[in-house]
Amino acid sequence: ILVYKNNFKICLYAEVSIRKKTFTEVQTERLEQAERTVLIKCPPKLNEKKLLRYLSSHGNIKSHFLFENRGIHALIEFSEKKSIASLQDAIGIPSAVERHVVPFKSRIFTFMLKNPVGQAAEETPVHLSPQSHIPVKDLIQKLCHADSISSQMYILLNEYQLTEENIRLRFLACSLVRDFARAYFPDSVVRPFGSSVNTFGKLGCDVDMFLDFHDTQKHVTKMKKGPFEMEYQMKRLPSERLANQKILSVIGDCLDNFGPGCVSVQKILNARCPLVKFSHQPTGFQCDLSVSNSIAIKSSELLYIYGCLDSRVRALVFSVRCWARVHGLTNSAPGTWITNFSLTMMVMFFLQRRSPPIIPTLDQLKVLADDKDMHVIGGYDCSFVSDLSRIKPTENTETLDVLLGEFFEYFGNFDFRKNSINLRKGKEVNKPESSPLYIWNPFEQDLNISKNVNQPQLEKFVAMARETAWILQKEDKTQQMINKEPWGLAALLIPFGKSNPSKMKNRVKRIGSETIRNLLDSLKLNSTNSLQKAVEK
Repeated sequence: ILVYKNNFKICLYAEVSIRKKTFTEVQTERLEQAERTVLIKCPPKLNEKKLLRYLSSHGNIKSHFLFENRGIHALIEFSEKKSIASLQDAIGIPSAVERHVVPFKSRIFTFMLKNPVGQAAEETPVHLSPQSHIPVKDLIQKLCHADSISSQMYILLNEYQLTEENIRLRFLACSLVRDFARAYFPDSVVRPFGSSVNTFGKLGCDVDMFLDFHDTQKHVTKMKKGPFEMEYQMKRLPSERLANQKILSVIGDCLDNFGPGCVSVQKILNARCPLVKFSHQPTGFQCDLSVSNSIAIKSSELLYIYGCLDSRVRALVFSVRCWARVHGLTNSAPGTWITNFSLTMMVMFFLQRRSPPIIPTLDQLKVLADDKDMHVIGGYDCSFVSDLSRIKPTENTETLDVLLGEFFEYFGNFDFRKNSINLRKGKEVNKPESSPLYIWNPFEQDLNISKNVNQPQLEKFVAMARETAWILQKEDKTQQMINKEPWGLAALLIPFGKSNPSKMKNRVKRIGSETIRNLLDSLKLNSTNSLQKAVEK
């Protein structure tokens, strides 16, 4: 393995080799960890040691970190849950002189100094864990000091991926929402899904979470196995959708009226998947809460497996998504552009198409599944192996330099008019409908996850992919480094035409000439073939 300055690349390879826990094991550990965690808003003048010493009187502190979010906050993980109860019993309720307070004992606290002036001298420098990635212009400067495009892609991954601290904060946000949900549904769990858990999350991305009643369903099933049958009396509603809408309506009102730090609550109950959107100020996250989204969890697990199999997978996804964002191909707001999820699936499909493949198809993962991996959800087969050690490592040794260029070459010349992208088969198959871009949902096979994308947006993507492939092919790295120009991945993260407008005009003119020449050659070839067929007849 080549070592990128400071052992950084070795760390990434080591991370992949030791990350053998199943998706479910990781989620269970994280959720249990979150239940032993509290969040504390701290004063500007903070003595970290004194804070920890005070908190330690309630139990052993297993881990902690500080971060900036409208002031300094501390995330404290205790070794035991009973330490939180001890801390809650010792903490005061805010006075209700000006405004009445809602009497809810949360795990979010405010730490204040009784004598701020006298204790200011005791302030000590504190290390704050970053909760957002660096700006693109700063990233470009970092990339220019790398020794290869592969190293650049690993640097980007390291700067943009979720940190350990940020992941813990996301699970804590879910755990705090669960505290409210359990007031109504004691056996419920609030679980994160999507980018927060699939290894492809970027610092600053939203937290998708869902209210899970799976444990309740298992309990009801167990009760029916005795010599007689007993069941709970429950409210019966005409459909699961209506039940989900009512549950979310109540939880949304609860968060809006009583949830500390929950603001801008929106109940979007008539969407295909009903949800509640809100901003969780203590953690700084934008959150989307839905109910029992089991298929979305399986999609998260599938991507988790792909991200764990080979370090190149995540590095390529992060680079392609950053490139797409810089060039306006993706957007955080809903619209007709390609989503990050669709783009990630395109990268996965490309890696399945390599020779030899870098990641297996979903059908191949299904063959490796055992009995515990068999899942049918809503009539859809969601079965695939969960044990990573049962998946044979790839024999593909292509570098990221090669893969990045080949990705843009592949989709710059993909026949989108005829073919669709199918990760279950790992093959280009005829489109079942006329949507400009058709990417099969890996599990709900009757759904196109890119149905929102219109023709102009797809054409823009193809044009950008071709232009990017051309830049990577023609680039003179040595000359650019001598001239101190951005090179490699850094050059791709500058909107085309901004770095050197005159060069861009010549390049576009050249690409246009090449396109016309190729078109004429194609027409000549078609004419020749037609003539040949006529002669043969």
